[in-house]
Amino acid sequence: MAKIKRLKIGRKRAVGRSLGKVTSRHKGGGAKRLLRLVDFKRDKRGITARVEAMEHDPNRSAALARLLYEDGERRYIILPEKLKIGDRVLSEASAPAKVGNALPLGKIPVGTEVHNIELIPGRGGQLVRTAGSAAVVIAREGEYVHLKMPSGEVRRIPAKSWATIGRVAGVERKLRKLGKAGVKRHMGIRPRVRGAAQNPRSHPHGGGEGRSGIGMPGPKTPWGKPTLGKKTRKRFHTDWYIVSREKK
Repeated sequence: MAKIKRLKIGRKRAVGRSLGKVTSRHKGGGAKRLLRLVDFKRDKRGITARVEAMEHDPNRSAALARLLYEDGERRYIILPEKLKIGDRVLSEASAPAKVGNALPLGKIPVGTEVHNIELIPGRGGQLVRTAGSAAVVIAREGEYVHLKMPSGEVRRIPAKSWATIGRVAGVERKLRKLGKAGVKRHMGIRPRVRGAAQNPRSHPHGGGEGRSGIGMPGPKTPWGKPTLGKKTRKRFHTDWYIVSREKK
């Protein structure tokens, strides 16, 4: 059991503040939690692992699967849909495109759902890790593979980048009803007060008598900048990787 304990480490949670100043609003408090060391790289090649258990992770929306490898090592991975206790998974370029297996995008058949996708080969999965999400391999283009992301955006990803087959478990998570404000506080989320309910010195939408409007052509942030519909993103060198923008 000693190896299982090493998969979790203590971590002091201090969010939303920097030297006492609020740097990220609406965060703070929350229940204590252990950090689970999740294997996003899937770099244990050619060794079959058995799904030993499924576990909740308070640090993310997705559940985790605990794997027991043939050499005795244990690791956590994000739990895909349809993966059950006792199933076997493999991380290998020649592995079959089966749920839970990890392989390079260039080896995955078109039309397959994938998650935990690397942006840069060897860096570890960064895309599509939240509960219920999946991207779909839709085309190949030389050294790149076209993926349709959960947002509807189509992106070029290097064919040498690795991904895990299947959809992340937990599609029904968005149907969950929290029930009371205290649940949000346990999650470390503090109240969010509407701008129109604040004083005019605290927010541009504030002030007025009774239920008055915001008093301006368009909504603004607490710092007076236009928001909700105003484009703020500059053109990046990564724009080339976006084949088509997200479909509304």
